Amino acid sequence: MTVMLASSKAHDRSLGDWYQYIDKGMVKLPRFQRMEAWDRGRITSFLDTVISNLPMGVVLILEVAGREKFFSRYIETSEPGTAESVTQHLLDGQQRLTAFWRAMHNNYDYDTYFIYFPAFDRRGAGLADEMQVYRQPRWYDKDNRRMPLWADDPRKILERGLIPISLLRPVDIAPELEKWLSDATKPMEPSESDENALSLFKEYTKLKDQIKDQVHSLRERVAHFNLPYLALPPTTAKDVALQVFINMNTNSKPLSLYDIIVAEVESVAGRSLHDLEASLGDRCPHASRYGELRDLILSTSALLQDRSPTTRGMTEMDKQVLVDNWSHLERGLERMAQFLASQGIYDAMRLPTNAILPVIAACYQLIPDEGDFLGKAENLLQRYIWSAFFTDRYENSAGSRTYADFRGLKTLLSDRNYGAEGFSRVPIFDRDQYPLAAVDELLSAGWPRQAGITARGIMAVATYFEARDFADNQPASYEHLQSREYHHIFPDALLREAETPSFLALNCALVTQKTNRVIGRKDPIEYLQERVNWAGTETVRRRMRTHLIDYDLLAKKHYEDLSSPAEVEKLRADYFAFLRDRAQRVRKAVDQLVMGATPSLDSLWGDKSD
Repeated sequence: MTVMLASSKAHDRSLGDWYQYIDKGMVKLPRFQRMEAWDRGRITSFLDTVISNLPMGVVLILEVAGREKFFSRYIETSEPGTAESVTQHLLDGQQRLTAFWRAMHNNYDYDTYFIYFPAFDRRGAGLADEMQVYRQPRWYDKDNRRMPLWADDPRKILERGLIPISLLRPVDIAPELEKWLSDATKPMEPSESDENALSLFKEYTKLKDQIKDQVHSLRERVAHFNLPYLALPPTTAKDVALQVFINMNTNSKPLSLYDIIVAEVESVAGRSLHDLEASLGDRCPHASRYGELRDLILSTSALLQDRSPTTRGMTEMDKQVLVDNWSHLERGLERMAQFLASQGIYDAMRLPTNAILPVIAACYQLIPDEGDFLGKAENLLQRYIWSAFFTDRYENSAGSRTYADFRGLKTLLSDRNYGAEGFSRVPIFDRDQYPLAAVDELLSAGWPRQAGITARGIMAVATYFEARDFADNQPASYEHLQSREYHHIFPDALLREAETPSFLALNCALVTQKTNRVIGRKDPIEYLQERVNWAGTETVRRRMRTHLIDYDLLAKKHYEDLSSPAEVEKLRADYFAFLRDRAQRVRKAVDQLVMGATPSLDSLWGDKSD
């Protein structure tokens, strides 16, 4: 029988049966499946569909006979103590069955689900006009109590017209249900000493029976709710099952490229890319500082196979080779992180463009751990990254352009005797086509907290020179930068008063933040003195130099009354003179960095000509 004939007819299966299959571990998920992804709204909507007995689409399974074709895992929170043999892999329908299973156990950390019955609402909350699913958000207070407390108290739950949705679990829970009803209705039970105790007891019994009848009716509805499925026979080839999985998962929430490649790797290489990614995270602890590991895995793997780090290149690369190259990938990503740190770039927030990451990582396949060629190769990489930060090469079509640059770099690195004449093989080094940003371009670069190549490049130059903190003199590092913030040198309030733009990269420094944030429109030095614990003029002058800031251009700048046009013009003139001075130092540093030199601060305090 062909796969098409075997899988074209839907088979009925009740939620009660699905529950048993999951409970016994007979239904599992191929591990390439995404993890639980539905938000609260979709979970609630699904549960409403079930209790309203409305139709729902089919799910897809791959029948298992004997050995499983794919690595698998249990549905979230469902791992059985003693599992029976796996008979089915769930290819489509994970979110629905996960929501069902977890709701039937009410084991979400931050939500508890109930069914609302207007007829039983004694508080008059009026949550709805008819029966429906009700979600109560949960949280933990300072004493680690799960709040609100009423959501775990049967009496208070019922007086709101609610019952826990877990009481609809399609197994025999008669003792649990009876106990909950007893606890919930206990306050309504009359005492023998009450006047009209007999009639009150009859009313109490009637109400309790009504609640029980409603719950039993709803339990029957849930247990017999039909969630049909299509089945691929166990003889289905792995690649066919994979393709069907991809096709079935392109409707409500399309699979990401990574999701698809995860599935392909498992199908072709028999390895779990999720497991490999987790291992890489442990073995390369610094690489994730610069970007999502899964993005770095795909783009670097493409280059290692001499394909472009684009969707097409990553889709077409050989998945078996991806796994075979794993040791090169791990080494390359960790060496990439070490190299960037050596250049004063410590994390994704300070990275001017992530286009360079796979290029650097893939280049390390050709770079030794030690020796003269290591220094020569990393000098080449220095030229490359600073060219990327201060040209417009990667402003557009970054994927295809990084591929072209990588191929040129790879050609050079494959010949340990390459000379300067070989640089022409790398397009980004063509200064006629990709000139370095001029001083006027640097002057217009925006606030570096945003994603802008030139703006972040300016900050990268400062951190290259250690960007020592004005207060504690600590050099820039990954750890120390986490406590620093982006500060205006000429304060924003002062420049706004003069109607002059303040959010420019050249008016920014990364320094630690004092508690007092109410500074106002101060003069630059006064502003900075209040921002940090001032350590003395000479000390701070030296520290400012590591940010390429000339203290003397700020120290004598005072602006008393900006109501005067002359004073406003003076402020603007001083401000733009400061920006130009700093821009010239940045550009002078860049000129050396792109040539593979090691600039010093002393060399930047000479001729200021553009």
